[in-house]
Amino acid sequence: MADVIPLPRDPRGRVKARPPAAPRAVETPRATSPGDPDELHDSFAAPGIDRREIRKLKRGEYPVADRRDLHGLTANEAGASVRRLVDNCRHNGLRCICIVHGRGLHSEGSVSILKARVRESLRSHPGVLAYADAPPSDGRAGAVYVLLRK
Repeated sequence: MADVIPLPRDPRGRVKARPPAAPRAVETPRATSPGDPDELHDSFAAPGIDRREIRKLKRGEYPVADRRDLHGLTANEAGASVRRLVDNCRHNGLRCICIVHGRGLHSEGSVSILKARVRESLRSHPGVLAYADAPPSDGRAGAVYVLLRK
């Protein structure tokens, strides 16, 4: 770059010089607790996984190989069921699963306990690459698509 010569300014003034861009403020991710409502709406991708995988999951581009409906289970039973399901599906070589946890409309305070517990279990499981809310055809915010490691 030492031999680069800058172009002369336009003598007619057609090209306006832009002011230097202000540096963007970097947002630090805040700590979220498992019951934090902001965390519930987030998608998740393990480190090293491209965010485009989240987009594919949200669109339903991965064929769902197995489903599990957790309605009627307690939070502890749901967490254990999710862990077993992920382990079994990985053992069988399945790539994408759908877990229906509901939106919590009939829970106390209309807060979905199962949704928080399911997503907490998925984030901590080493076999989960990514997850995202299911497309509208499968329940949107009441279900989650999970992409599993091979």
